[in-house]
Amino acid sequence: MKSVKSIYLRLLAALFVSLCLVTGCFGQNPSAQDNREQTVSSAADTSAGSSDSESPKESSDLPGSDSQAVQDSFDQLAEDIFREEAASSLLVLHYTLADPEAYGITDYDKTLGTISLEDSQESLDEAKDLLDELETIDSRALREDQRLTYTILTSYLNYILDGEGLELYENTLSSSLGIQAQLPLLLAEYAFYTPRDVENYLSLLTSIEPYYESIMNFENQRAEAGLGMSDEVIDRVIESCGAYLLDAEHSFLAETFDERLENIPDLTGEEKAAYSEKNRQAINECFVPAYQGLIDGLTLLKGKGENSMGLAHFPEGKEYYEYLVNLNTGTSYKDIPSLKQAVHSRMAKDLTEAARYLNEDPALAYQAADYRFSLTDPEAILADLEAQCQEDFPPIGDYECHIKAVPKALESILSPAFYLTVPIDRPQDNSIYINNGSTDAAQQLYTTMAHEGYPGHMYQTQYFTAQDVCNLRKLLDFTSYIEGWATYVEYYAYGLDNGLDPDLAQVLRCNSAFTLALYAAMDIYIHYDGWSMEQIQDYLETMTGITDPEVVREVYLQIVENPVNYLEYFTGYMEIMDMREQAEETLGNDFTALEFNRFLLDIGPAPFRVIKPYFNEWLVEQAG
Repeated sequence: MKSVKSIYLRLLAALFVSLCLVTGCFGQNPSAQDNREQTVSSAADTSAGSSDSESPKESSDLPGSDSQAVQDSFDQLAEDIFREEAASSLLVLHYTLADPEAYGITDYDKTLGTISLEDSQESLDEAKDLLDELETIDSRALREDQRLTYTILTSYLNYILDGEGLELYENTLSSSLGIQAQLPLLLAEYAFYTPRDVENYLSLLTSIEPYYESIMNFENQRAEAGLGMSDEVIDRVIESCGAYLLDAEHSFLAETFDERLENIPDLTGEEKAAYSEKNRQAINECFVPAYQGLIDGLTLLKGKGENSMGLAHFPEGKEYYEYLVNLNTGTSYKDIPSLKQAVHSRMAKDLTEAARYLNEDPALAYQAADYRFSLTDPEAILADLEAQCQEDFPPIGDYECHIKAVPKALESILSPAFYLTVPIDRPQDNSIYINNGSTDAAQQLYTTMAHEGYPGHMYQTQYFTAQDVCNLRKLLDFTSYIEGWATYVEYYAYGLDNGLDPDLAQVLRCNSAFTLALYAAMDIYIHYDGWSMEQIQDYLETMTGITDPEVVREVYLQIVENPVNYLEYFTGYMEIMDMREQAEETLGNDFTALEFNRFLLDIGPAPFRVIKPYFNEWLVEQAG
C-alpha cells in the first residue's frame, strides 16, 4: 500500500485549527472524473448527491459471506491507509498518535521530509492507484459506516486529482498561515511522553535546514515558471521569518523544551542537562540558520514575481482556484458563480436582519461601538459556555484544556487564537492559544472561546474522537466542515446569557457574519474575477465605509497570500446554516437544535457534497 503523500501538507496545516480572521464592528479593520456528481445547484436542493451514486443506506444483494469478506477487506484497507498517512511525516505522526507502536507503526522517517514538484507528481500517481483500488470494491456490500468512509475518501481523491498539471501553483509560504510561521509553534507544543520523543524532536529540529532548502528550490521552480510571489508578499514572508531569528538564550523553543522535559518521569538531572544542551545547539546551528536561509533565498527571488494580484492573473489561475475551492470547501454548490450568489444572498440576509433590529432601536448602533461581555477570563468563559450549551449540544466526557498565550515576539504574525489538535490516543492534551496582541478580552474573547473551545474546535474534536469510527476518519481533514462548525457555534454564542443586551447581541452576530461574508466574497473577486486593489478599495468603501489605504492594502494582501482561506470558513458556515434553516422550515415545532447538532457531529468531518444526501435522509426520518 502506497502512502498518498498529497494529503501530507493538508494534514500538516490542519494541526493548527485556527481562527485566522479579522472581524469586528462595521468600519473596523477588519480532484477528477467526468461522470461523477460533483455538486448540486443549491445547498437547499434536496436532491443533493455525493460522489457515490448510492443513497446512504442502500444495501447489497450479495450473500452474507461475500459481504463480510468485502467489509473485512475494506476495514483492513482503511487501517493500512491510516498507518501509511500517519507515518508520512514524523510531525503528523506525533500529533496523530502519542504511542504509534500501539497502532503497529514502528518504522517512519524522523525528519521533516521535503517539498518538491517530483513529490507532488508522485503523490498524484499514488492517489490514482488508491482510487483504482477503491473502485474495485463493491460499495453496496459495505456497512453503512464503511460506505460513508468510502464515499468521503473517493470524493477527496477525485478532487485531489483535479490538481494534476497545476502542482507549481501550490504555495507553502505566507506571512501568517505559511509553514514557516506555524512550524515553530508545532515544535514548541511537541509533547514529550518518553525519551524517544525527545530524540525524535531533536531529529526534526536538525532536519529543518534541508526541509526549508527544498521549499526554496520549489519556490525557484515556481518563479522560473512565472508563478512566483510578488515582492510585496515576499517582504511579508521575510518579516515573519525575522521573528524567529532568536538564539537559544532568547528563544521560546528553548524555554518550552526545558518545561517539556519535566513531564518525562525518571530522567536524571544529567540527562535533562544533556538534552537541553543538544536542543540549544540545534536552535543555534540548525533552526536559526534555516530561517536566515529562507530570508536569503526569498530576497534573491525579489523582482521575479510579476503578478501582484490574485490567481486569476496567472495563466491557469482560475482553474487552480476552482480546484482549491472544490478541494478545500467541499461545497455542495455546483460552481463558483452559484457559490458567489449564495454568499451575496447570505450577506443580504444578515444585513436585513441587522437593519430590522437597528430600525426598532437606533441606539443599538451606538452600543455596538462600545460593548463588553461579562466574562473576560478564558477559563471562566470555557466553563460558562459548557454550562449553557447543555440543552443544544450532546454531552462529551471529561476533558482538560490548557489556555496559553502566544509568545509576545510572535503576536504580530500569528492568528488571534487557535486550538491545537490532539493525538487520538491522548484526547486530554488540549491547548488553546490566545494572541493577546490581537484579541480584545472584553469584546472578542467570549465568542473566540466558543469558536476554539466549547462547543467549537475542542468540543467537536473530543466528540468525534470518542465515536466508534475507523482511525482513517479521525485523520482525514476537511477544513470547511471544521471551521464552518466553529464559526456556526461562535455566532450561536452571541445568543447566550453573556452580559449583552439580547438585541445588541443579534446585531453583533449579524455584523460578524456579514464581515466574514465580505471577506469570502472578496476572495472570489480577487482570485476568480481578477479584481485589483483599487476595485477592492471601492468595494470596501461602498460596503463598509473603509477608506484607509493601509487597511485596504492589508486586506488585499492577506487574501492574495491565502486564497480560499476566508471562503473555507464562510462556505462551511453557510452550508450548515442552509441545512439548519431547511430543517427548521421542514420540521417546524418538531425541530430541535440538539438533534440537528447531533447529526452534524455524528457524521463528522466530510465534504458537504457528501454530507448533503445524509442530511436529506435524516430530515425525512425526522419528519416521519
